Amino acid sequence: MTTSRAETGLPTSSKVLCAAYGAIAVAALIATWSQNVAYLHKPSGFVDFWVATKVNPASRSITVDIILFGLAATVWMVIEARKHGVRFVWLYVVGGGLIAISVTFPLFLIARELRISRTEPTRLGPVDTTALVLFAAASLLFVTWIDVG
Repeated sequence: MTTSRAETGLPTSSKVLCAAYGAIAVAALIATWSQNVAYLHKPSGFVDFWVATKVNPASRSITVDIILFGLAATVWMVIEARKHGVRFVWLYVVGGGLIAISVTFPLFLIARELRISRTEPTRLGPVDTTALVLFAAASLLFVTWIDVG
């Protein structure tokens, strides 16, 4: 007798991965929209927001970096969505432009993880695990430093 995926559920590593993606999406939503809200009270609102993305070489660099990363992520998301049957991929893409790609990309990754039907858990060695934890901690510290001002 074989055991179906529905009976066994997701491997623990997939659950941890989905939780990490979810935490990233929540942190991204808070960090981006705490800044976006600052533009809502202005008469021209998000027009000023987009003008501010061009204010100096650093802001232009980050803006271009994020837009081109978003383009590469979109191409990959559409291909992966079609390959694995993830529905509503264009909502993730449009949401990336309207909300933040740093919010919708991890949400897409959760949807993809739930669809790929892993037969074996994801395994990371101690070096990769340590490096990812350190990178996540550094990223959160940097985001906090940027977000708080």
